[in-house]
Amino acid sequence: MVYGYCRISTPKQSIERQVRNIMKAYPDAHIVREVFTGTKFQGRKEFEKLYKAAQPGDTIIFDEVSRMSRTAEEGFTLYKELFNKGINLIFLKEPHINTATYKQSMEAQLNLSLKSGDQATDELMKTILDALNRYILTLAQKQILFAFEQSEKEVQDLRRRTREGLETAKLNGKQVGQRKGERLTTKKSIQAKELILKHSRDFNGSLNDNDCIKLIGISRKTYYKYKRELVQA
Repeated sequence: MVYGYCRISTPKQSIERQVRNIMKAYPDAHIVREVFTGTKFQGRKEFEKLYKAAQPGDTIIFDEVSRMSRTAEEGFTLYKELFNKGINLIFLKEPHINTATYKQSMEAQLNLSLKSGDQATDELMKTILDALNRYILTLAQKQILFAFEQSEKEVQDLRRRTREGLETAKLNGKQVGQRKGERLTTKKSIQAKELILKHSRDFNGSLNDNDCIKLIGISRKTYYKYKRELVQA
């Protein structure tokens, strides 16, 4: 199986860019979508399912390394676990750390058997070759870890710049965010409210709240917010 894993950090972001990039390179990929707001692997329900379902020889494609993990420590650990499980990992924007590249590094380890007839010389050569093999693997692992660290740094830098920008805007007297008590009307909110009016048994429909939430595909918090606004309208 070939899977394409797409993840966004907040519901406000669009996941379609990741989907397009993966489908362009791998048209037959089965896309797994996930909206996730934290940084830990635990709690990412779709990724946990994918982690358990993937079999040796399967492939998981990510648009970029930050979609696999937003922390370097966890990302590197996950990478090694999936690699040892026999899963192929592909990162479209960081192809130099694809598992195929790492596998080549392992296969390229020197496997020479030099026997000079002199025990001391043979032991010396074996020590040198073992050290060179470890160096090749260590170099590959460092490249993988560096990619995750770089991705984590970019996320942190973006947050810092966003925070500084908001602070600057506030100091300049600009309104930041939605004013208290102000309702934000969007095409999505209008459509959702129309569906609530049509299907909720508190209005013109026959469905309970849980069924309405599933039908409309919005969060429970947003659903009740829209209901309150409809009652107050």
